[in-house]
Amino acid sequence: MTPRFALSSVLFVAAATLLPSIALADNLEARPGDPAWMHLGASTLLWAHISGGAIGMITGVVALAARKGQRVHRAAGKLFFMAMFMAYAIGAGVAPFLDTGQRPNFIAGIMALYLLVSGTVAARRRDAKAGAPEVIGLVTALSITAAGLIFMRMGAASPSGTVDGSPPQAFVLFTIAGAFAAAGELNFLIRRQLSNVARIARHLWRMCFSLFIASGSFFLGQQQVFPEGLQDSVLLLVLALAPLPVMLFWLGKIRFDAWRRRAKATEMSASQQGG
Repeated sequence: MTPRFALSSVLFVAAATLLPSIALADNLEARPGDPAWMHLGASTLLWAHISGGAIGMITGVVALAARKGQRVHRAAGKLFFMAMFMAYAIGAGVAPFLDTGQRPNFIAGIMALYLLVSGTVAARRRDAKAGAPEVIGLVTALSITAAGLIFMRMGAASPSGTVDGSPPQAFVLFTIAGAFAAAGELNFLIRRQLSNVARIARHLWRMCFSLFIASGSFFLGQQQVFPEGLQDSVLLLVLALAPLPVMLFWLGKIRFDAWRRRAKATEMSASQQGG
């Protein structure tokens, strides 16, 4: 058993024990009168979620800024995965046990986890051959897409015009991201193998979109932690959306670099044949 697997097992058992204990709480906290160990456990999960998200966003920025494939990029990527996995797993695991409606947060957590894991796998699997993980990914992506469509319809039909406080427009995110991811899984399964450029693009967009879920949740969903002058400001909106234009830039760059390499190879081949 590796140390990482052992640590993950301990965290899973601890979470499975603690989560039902804090059921029906308004937030990730124990209720007044609960035993001290429940308050300690809830606080531990809360701060693990917060610290994981903070470390993940910082290391995500470092990974995006660093030269791809180099030591700094790989190290930042590993920290990003571990920190965000902890934050997303706690968020998705806690949501069903809270008293206030958390269905959108639960789906967002599952989507973020799915993109994070599948994006990491894409970077590590150099052979990039389709198999069982892609079948599971397809089912997950289709489920996320279906949840987005269902929530949009529920919100439109609700007297409040929302689902657990979120308007139908908010679920467009689930629908688009889920459908795009499902199309990617289906394409992978049909082709059975991806080129190196396609593999890197798969890794890139999934990790960036996973980061976007975190940045959007923090800068737009937790505005109360910022000074009043910044709340509802354009700055927070820009920071929340920042991973998306960066993602588009890198996707364009890797495609352009691949095209330039092919053009250069074609030119050299033609030159050799002419010589």
